[in-house]
Amino acid sequence: MFIYIWHTFFFDPVYNGLIFFIDVIPRGDVGLAIIAIVILVKTILLPLSIKAVKTQKIMREIEPKLKELKEKYKDNREEQARAMMSIYKEAGMNPFVSIVLMFIQIPIIISLYYSVYSGGGIALPDINNELLYSFVASPVTVSMNFLGHIDIAAKSVWLALLASGTQFFQIKLSMPAIEPRDPSTPGNMKEDFMRNLQLQMRYGMPVLIFFAAYFISAAIALYFFVSNAVAILQEFYVRRHR
Repeated sequence: MFIYIWHTFFFDPVYNGLIFFIDVIPRGDVGLAIIAIVILVKTILLPLSIKAVKTQKIMREIEPKLKELKEKYKDNREEQARAMMSIYKEAGMNPFVSIVLMFIQIPIIISLYYSVYSGGGIALPDINNELLYSFVASPVTVSMNFLGHIDIAAKSVWLALLASGTQFFQIKLSMPAIEPRDPSTPGNMKEDFMRNLQLQMRYGMPVLIFFAAYFISAAIALYFFVSNAVAILQEFYVRRHR
C-alpha cells in the first residue's frame, strides 16, 4: 500500500515531470528542469501557500491579543486554549496550515532526490523508460551541468549558500520579531522556551538548510533556493494585496 501511494502520488509524477522538462528545455539542462518542477509544485500548492503566508501575517497581528490571553488565563489552561481558538476563528485562520504545507513538501523533495540519483535504480543522465507515462518522451540530450557550469549531481557550496541565505530571509519575513527579554522581570520558563525556539528557527534553520543542501546534492540545494525565493515573493505579494 505504501509503495503504491509513494509511486502513484509522489515519485512517479515528480520523475515524469522532471523528464518532461528535460526533454522540452534547450540542451536538456537538468538544473533548469528542477527549477521548472519547483515552479510547477509551487503553482499547484499556491492556494495553500498563500493561506500559510496570510496565516503568518495574521499571527503577527494578533500576537498582542494572544499575550494578553496568556497572562489573563495563565492559571487556567483549558480556558486559555478556548479563548485562543476563538481568536483564531475570529481572525479566519488555521494555525496548522503551515505545518501541513511543510509535510506535503517533504515527500516531494525526497522524490526529486531519487528522481535525479536513482530513478527506479537508474540515475540521470540515464533514463528509466519503464517509469515514463505514455505521453512523456525520453529526452535525447540530458545535461547534468546547470547553466553549463554547476554539476547538479555534485556538491555546490554556492547553491547551498543561496539556499541558506534565502531561508534566513524568508523566516525573517514570516516570523514575528523576537522581543528582547526584560531583565527587570522574573523569568518565565514558557516564554524563555518560545524565545529560544524562535532564535533556533531564525538562525539554526538556515544553518541546517546549508549543510543539508551542501552534503545531499546541488539538486536539493537548487530546490531549496528556488522554493525559498518563490515563498519570499508570495510573502511580499500578500503584504501588498491583503
